[in-house]
Amino acid sequence: MIASIKGIVLSKKPEGVIVDVNGIGYQVCIPLCSLGDIPNPGEAVFLHTYTHVREDALQLFGFISEEERRVFTVLLGINGIGPKLGLGILSGMPVHRFIEAVNNEDVSLLSTIPGLGKKTSARLVLELKGKLPSLETGGGAPSHSRSAADDAVSALVNLGYKKPFADKAVETSVKNGADAIEDIIREALKYLTENK
Repeated sequence: MIASIKGIVLSKKPEGVIVDVNGIGYQVCIPLCSLGDIPNPGEAVFLHTYTHVREDALQLFGFISEEERRVFTVLLGINGIGPKLGLGILSGMPVHRFIEAVNNEDVSLLSTIPGLGKKTSARLVLELKGKLPSLETGGGAPSHSRSAADDAVSALVNLGYKKPFADKAVETSVKNGADAIEDIIREALKYLTENK
């Protein structure tokens, strides 16, 4: 099993990325919400991977964090959920928000994910309750702040900032007391401008 991959991004598209490792290009399927976290072509990338082997194919699924990969493998343990639907679920919302929705038994939020109806969402809550990794909320920050922080990081990455810088700026904003997404982004932009 291939547990991780490190190389240079050759291309990045919604259907996945191609990573060059010593002259061999590996196609890696990734959740859509992680696409903004993938470096631009020509830059180095490290992904945690899950290798799916079938009689007629070998597929690599890549994840930015180990937590995201663990949630994916837990999803695959549920009857009726294969890699395609598992990836679709993680494409529907950030992993922290998904864990939060399952732990809060928020079936209506889960059913907003394309491919999941209320019935499947209710089954997910029932089968996943207590099986997902605990939220890493950065020192006990409230979970709604964590979701806002994730959204703020995503917004900054979409504005062109590198993920490590966006993470640091958002972390600093939250530590300084910013709670609403607008405040977090405002403080993070100020931090990024002052620390160029």
